[in-house]
Amino acid sequence: MLIENLFTSLFTNNPFAELSASIPPIVMQSFVLIMIAFVIGGTLFDIIHKGSAKYFFDNFRKSKEQGSQVKLSTKACIAINTFSSAVLTSSEFCNLKRRIAHLLGMYGFILNIVATFMMVMFYATPETATPVIWPQLWFVGALMVCVGGYWFWFFIRVDVYAEGYSPFRLVRADLFILSLLASSTFALIWAYTQSVDSSWSMFFLGLYLIATTVLFGSVPWSKFSHMFFKPAAAFEKKLSVANGSRNNLPKPADRSNSEDRDRHSMDLLKDAPISMGLGIKREKPNHY
Repeated sequence: MLIENLFTSLFTNNPFAELSASIPPIVMQSFVLIMIAFVIGGTLFDIIHKGSAKYFFDNFRKSKEQGSQVKLSTKACIAINTFSSAVLTSSEFCNLKRRIAHLLGMYGFILNIVATFMMVMFYATPETATPVIWPQLWFVGALMVCVGGYWFWFFIRVDVYAEGYSPFRLVRADLFILSLLASSTFALIWAYTQSVDSSWSMFFLGLYLIATTVLFGSVPWSKFSHMFFKPAAAFEKKLSVANGSRNNLPKPADRSNSEDRDRHSMDLLKDAPISMGLGIKREKPNHY
């Protein structure tokens, strides 16, 4: 009964409303707005510093000059397809486990961020009743991030699974995933310690705030802004295929087509069977 009551309390109570007894709501709301400013400013800095926008616009221009005209309706279909495929379902991941872990982390992050914004900005005090959906989404989102993130970190990462490196080996490219995991983990621990009136509550709140600040404040140096760049890159790639320019890359050979088989540079493969087995995919790449 005690565990059931604790579970119910965690998933139905707004932890930020309880925190308002110690920290004024205006302080919490200011922190959220600062984090939003970090993301916007960091992304703009990243675009200017790395020339990402210039790169994409140059590619679009070259693709338009080298290819044929693409109808507006076709562009719209490509945009919808890119959003539904590359963004919503992460279709670029061929590995099913990696794809599931990515989707868990992505949707968990979105749910947690939206719920945090709503609870802090509109229901930051006990006097304003919080719709139960927001704390539920907050906890579910943080749990999804932890499940997908830790699964990826310890069992799916290429340098750990296939190359035998220690899961505790850190490089700068890991800044985003580690700060995201730390933020979600400490958020859950803080909410739990606060619900049981533990003296550790403020300590874990501090860790939660530090991890969150690192997550949103390190945008120019982490992979955070990739979530904005990747859809643009996927759209540009699909558009270059539609207009025939293919970014100056040759058309992929279709060996089921006799014309493609005849122009193949390796004579030995002209009469080879279409399916030649699994090849290097016969065994998983875990031989260090």
